[in-house]
Amino acid sequence: MDSIRRLPDGELEVMQAVWACAVPASRADIASRLDPAHPMAVTTLLTLLTRLADKGFLSVEKQGRRSLYTPLVSREDYLAAQSRSFVQKLCGGSMSAFASALCGGGLTREELDELRTLLERDAL
Repeated sequence: MDSIRRLPDGELEVMQAVWACAVPASRADIASRLDPAHPMAVTTLLTLLTRLADKGFLSVEKQGRRSLYTPLVSREDYLAAQSRSFVQKLCGGSMSAFASALCGGGLTREELDELRTLLERDAL
């Protein structure tokens, strides 16, 4: 997938639940990982899973009457694509503008030091 499109909030919430499950995951597995503070009807969850499969984020394997879902896009790949898109769209592709936004956005000294250490160790 060359360009990973941004998911609407509801689909992203479901995708995060899928990423948190063992692979492949059943609808019940996914439902159990969703935020209990924001319950989702079974029909809504099934609709969102179908949309994610149609968009190429999930594969669906039928086993009898149930479906098993496997992510085709990793959490890391999605995050990397959305980060690139964010820097491009909001910072004009400028890493210095992005870094300024991070520093001015309330990151603590400890968080900035951790980021610096990760960059220096090439751990990102």
